[in-house]
Amino acid sequence: MRALPVRIDAVLVQALIAAALSFAHLHDLALAAGQDGWKAWAYPVSVDLLLVAAWRRLRTGGPKAAGWCWFLVALTASLGANVATAGLLDLNAVPDWLRILVAGWPAVAFLGGTLLAHGATTDARSEEHEAAPAPDVAEEPTPVAELPAAGSTSAPPSAPPVPPALVTLARKIADEHRARTGTSIDTSTLRARLGVPLPLAEAISTHLT
Repeated sequence: MRALPVRIDAVLVQALIAAALSFAHLHDLALAAGQDGWKAWAYPVSVDLLLVAAWRRLRTGGPKAAGWCWFLVALTASLGANVATAGLLDLNAVPDWLRILVAGWPAVAFLGGTLLAHGATTDARSEEHEAAPAPDVAEEPTPVAELPAAGSTSAPPSAPPVPPALVTLARKIADEHRARTGTSIDTSTLRARLGVPLPLAEAISTHLT
């Protein structure tokens, strides 16, 4: 088999080296502050994860204030550890205020990660609702009812089953339509908003009355 050429990205190699050094500095600082064992290794992981979460929030668009805030917090923690372990701080005699900061970091990282994750989901849902165009009822074709042929003995088709989750979504759309227009939503508009066949839209409408 022909060996595939391996391309080495210099920027990626530099990023990995910098991440490894920052990881080691954070570990050494946490260990000097009394966080021994697995806890000393968990501190640099929490800082790096908060940096990644904040960076992803900045890349997804929307409000970026929270992303920049927590990105600067994590960056300050990383840079502080790098400077502190560069010989400016005696790791054998860590001051009490630094021990307090290190001990309180897990709560700060948990709060930042939770706010970033929850805020991203909320913003994405808001943008999805705002981006959805209002349906044009006039352009929807009027459904034509087909009469059964004379003498036909076939039974009328039964209404398709409606999943409860789809009924919940349709009720939410109907409430938004009523709040915006002051009128109840009709079957054609409901069908356009849900993107379902007409028989299923009619079956859903019966659950909204």
